[in-house]
Amino acid sequence: MLQVCLNGPRGAGDGAAVPVSPGAMAEAAAGAVAAGAQDVHVHPKSPCGQDTLSPRAVAATLEAIRSAVRVPVGVTTGAWAEPDPRARAERIREWTTLPDHASVNWHEPGAEEVAAALLDRGVGVEAGLWSGTDGPARFAASPLAPRVLRVLAEVTDRDPETAEDTARELLEAIGAAHGRPVLLHGQEGGAWPVLRMARRLGLGLAARIGLEDTLVLPDGQWARSNAELVAEALRVGAGP
Repeated sequence: MLQVCLNGPRGAGDGAAVPVSPGAMAEAAAGAVAAGAQDVHVHPKSPCGQDTLSPRAVAATLEAIRSAVRVPVGVTTGAWAEPDPRARAERIREWTTLPDHASVNWHEPGAEEVAAALLDRGVGVEAGLWSGTDGPARFAASPLAPRVLRVLAEVTDRDPETAEDTARELLEAIGAAHGRPVLLHGQEGGAWPVLRMARRLGLGLAARIGLEDTLVLPDGQWARSNAELVAEALRVGAGP
């Protein structure tokens, strides 16, 4: 499975290719899915371009994307979008349109409460386990772990020379992941090395690519779109 991550916390200042409005996200999702993406991860934005868990913004984003594609669509619940864990869970309870799944960063305060709120509403949970954090250990001990949709093994090491080693350490720390599927991905300079590694390892590892994780192609040229990143990921063998 290849997931496209359309925008992340990036904004208009990161380039015109980064989709910020619901319409732009829908267009980007359509292009990425046409290029071969099988799942969408997106960060809904406020009118000023900041990540938000607002029911209105989440609904507008999901409705726009679903009008353009017929694949699962997930959103973030990152603490930067709503720092107060209780408020974050309450926002989820207020959503009027539900995503197919949502990522929960297990090292963040309130992760269990946020994940429980999603599960209570029938939303799949992607457990974000970041390298360099206690997320893997906390997830291993969590009673909710066997109920998540998948694990996002997130390699935060941005150095292309060391990202693969960090990825191996993270996968070792995650271990059996309570039997849940694992999606391995990197960031910035580590995005392409880690993506290639996921393909080489096989073992059922899924992968992702998109303008959240990197703005450039493997040769260092700026990517013109999420679709271009997806097409390149499939060309280098990151897909199924």
